[in-house]
Amino acid sequence: MGYVEELRQVIGTRKIIMAGIRAIIRDPKGRVLLQQRGDFKTWGLPAGAMELDETVWDTLCREVREETGLTVLKARPFGIYSNPKYTTTYPNGDQAQPFTIAWLVEEWSGTPTPDGDESLQLRFFAPDALPPAEQMHPPHRTAIRDLATFFETGQLVID
Repeated sequence: MGYVEELRQVIGTRKIIMAGIRAIIRDPKGRVLLQQRGDFKTWGLPAGAMELDETVWDTLCREVREETGLTVLKARPFGIYSNPKYTTTYPNGDQAQPFTIAWLVEEWSGTPTPDGDESLQLRFFAPDALPPAEQMHPPHRTAIRDLATFFETGQLVID
């Protein structure tokens, strides 16, 4: 059982601040790897919560490996998200306000393979041909848009 699950046994579904990551993994054509999420059934980025005794790098590598089967070789952060507007209520009622570091995964190895639980299917999408907004996890669509801002300005996106 992970840290968040243990915490939920004590506090129930009330809102917590959840530290975590989200990863934009691009192929050589510049397409973005999206997963159909097991919780919302929408498309989104590989993402997840930090466990106790992990660094953010450890969290990035673990979550990407768990949800996609890929190994992160090189990545850099491009955004930090803590705005309460990103508060999420999960299908089981759990509420979380994320404190998320968004990473651009620049080098990776392996073959994208969904885990069948958190990740139902994986597909690469061109940034200008993403699934419709109602079929995507909203903060993840925002992160993909913000990556373009990061490339244009060279500045870390903070929201």
